[in-house]
Amino acid sequence: MEQLISYVQDQFIEKKDFPEFSSGDTLTVYYEIREGDKSRTQFFKGVVIQVKGTGLSKTFTIRKMSGIVGVERIFPINMPALQKIEVNSRGKVRRSRIYYFKQLRGKKARIKEARY
Repeated sequence: MEQLISYVQDQFIEKKDFPEFSSGDTLTVYYEIREGDKSRTQFFKGVVIQVKGTGLSKTFTIRKMSGIVGVERIFPINMPALQKIEVNSRGKVRRSRIYYFKQLRGKKARIKEARY
């Protein structure tokens, strides 16, 4: 079964070249939105909470604060509307899924910047 899934992914899903990122990184994701016959590019800037899956079926969740409300969005890495991903800063976190980040407020919600 896994051979069949990998065959279909290799043949029919186009591969895009995006930079490597992990949990704790701050990303700006540019994606296309179609409204009727018009299309425009919108961006979503936030912190990566989790990266899930492998290969072309990988998804990542980004969280941003819009005013006082937290907004999360899940992006599949092979989404056709996904145009560009920019890594704004690398974060240093100890876990791969930082769900505890949702409860943090104020100065505790800062993520240390990783040095490379």
